[in-house]
Amino acid sequence: MAPVNPQNEIVRTMSLATLALQTAQGQLGQCEEPKGSNNGPMVNVYLASVGLVPGYAWCQAFVYWCYQQAAIQLQEDDPVIKTGGALNCWNKTDAKQRITRSEAWAQPALLKPGDQFIMNYGHGAGHTGIIEKIEGSILHTIEGNSNTNGSREGYEVVRHKRSLNDKLILGFIKY
Repeated sequence: MAPVNPQNEIVRTMSLATLALQTAQGQLGQCEEPKGSNNGPMVNVYLASVGLVPGYAWCQAFVYWCYQQAAIQLQEDDPVIKTGGALNCWNKTDAKQRITRSEAWAQPALLKPGDQFIMNYGHGAGHTGIIEKIEGSILHTIEGNSNTNGSREGYEVVRHKRSLNDKLILGFIKY
């Protein structure tokens, strides 16, 4: 009988969302090189995970890659839609997995760390990231392709605080 690896046992008891969040936390500070290029060693890895080449916006690719890494650890399929577009991900995700902003506002307990949030800026422009924690109506998030000013076209993986009151939040996806 093979010896039990305690680390493997710990991973098996963790949820996909928890592992994806831990993966995102480990990427904090990853930057584009040069800034503003949608390019760089890890940015290119995120983009390649959804089949894109350097130069594309990468917030959705970052979320996909984080879940992909978690799924590999759990030896599961990645449930995130394989796309570089946040709004495309929202539209193609099963409605049973989606929570609208108004539903979340009415029942904040529906949201959990590791859930994906989707923002809609209009005219096909979106943004996304992963919820790190929830404090009342404030979401603490980890986002790729952002910056300390909260841009949806930034240059690094950063933490933000976002409000459930923000009309740009379209909703949330649970995996």
